Amino acid sequence: MKRITVNERPNLMCEANRHGLEYSVDQGIPGWSEAAYYQFTLRQIEEDIEGPVQEIEDMCFQVVERAINNEGVLHRLGVNEIYWDYIAESWRKGEKNLYGRMDLSYDGVSPAKLLEYNADTPTALYETAVFQWEWLEQSIETGLIPERCDQLNDLHESIVQAFPHLNVADLSHFSCNPDIEDDKGTINYLEECAQEAGLKTCFLAMEDIGLNEQGRFTDLDDQVISTLFKLYPWEWMMEEEFGSKILSSGVRFIEPPWKMIISNKGLMPLLWGMFEGHPNLLPSYFEDDPSVTDLIDNGSYVRKPLLSRQGENIEIIHNGETKHHSDGPYGKDGCIVQGFQSLPEYDGYFPLVGCWLVASKAVALCIREDNTLVTGKDCNIIPHVILD
Repeated sequence: MKRITVNERPNLMCEANRHGLEYSVDQGIPGWSEAAYYQFTLRQIEEDIEGPVQEIEDMCFQVVERAINNEGVLHRLGVNEIYWDYIAESWRKGEKNLYGRMDLSYDGVSPAKLLEYNADTPTALYETAVFQWEWLEQSIETGLIPERCDQLNDLHESIVQAFPHLNVADLSHFSCNPDIEDDKGTINYLEECAQEAGLKTCFLAMEDIGLNEQGRFTDLDDQVISTLFKLYPWEWMMEEEFGSKILSSGVRFIEPPWKMIISNKGLMPLLWGMFEGHPNLLPSYFEDDPSVTDLIDNGSYVRKPLLSRQGENIEIIHNGETKHHSDGPYGKDGCIVQGFQSLPEYDGYFPLVGCWLVASKAVALCIREDNTLVTGKDCNIIPHVILD
């Protein structure tokens, strides 16, 4: 794994305009940088990333199976009791999931370590699937990178091919908070993929979801919502005005309710408890677990809320010193403590390797890098190549 500096595409401003992305001469495209790229070998991709990610996905399913048969696990995750049967039913019915992203610490030499799994509301989908792939094609054409370069990037095709297998017959509503730019861009792209797959779709802001007299969810035209793709965390859904009606709404949600289990950072201690010592896992415990003292006494650990976004409310202690502390609104539902695994450093940048899964299959890579150990909302997506 190498970080290689490179010139940006000479037509970057035109490409940004064509894709509806902001661009300035001084700063380029916010959240995107092509001043460098990360280079992997095919072996690293297949054996160090794809293989472990598939294995971890199977392990996650074992966690879900355990959780729906053990109320103590759902209680540990902070899931409200009124949703326990709802989650279990969605799993037993085999409700299909669409996508997610595992975030890994990987340096190209040591085993990749799972830091967390954004299994419910990952963003940066369009930048990975479309913009990164076009960077590869155009950079080869203009001689910026070697002709033999490839990418792990079957993301677009996989999403389009997955939609028909969800067996959605009627109008599908796509919803998010449109004031969150990343969420709106991602939901727009997913809706386009659904349309390409032949689905009839409609966008609806989360705040515009209504209820009719029968307790069914409705859109602004009073159409009953039968299928809702929500780029909106499940825990936020439950706090909405319509949250108490989720159970009786008759809505089919994508992502399905059982994703609440593996999108919770409590997944990490659950995985460790079931597969302790696995080479791609870090020691992890719920904060009130007596075993957590082993990590704290060691002086190097990370404290994370069970539910959080964009690197907020994370504390990193290394060798007894606070290396990072971020504020935010999360943490009231509890925290986990995870063994410290530093992201590798390249020229003052710390890359986080994100592996996308579609229908539970590893299909693409997204590298986000920041100048701190925690990848926050101001990070940049950096393209990658495969080259032997």
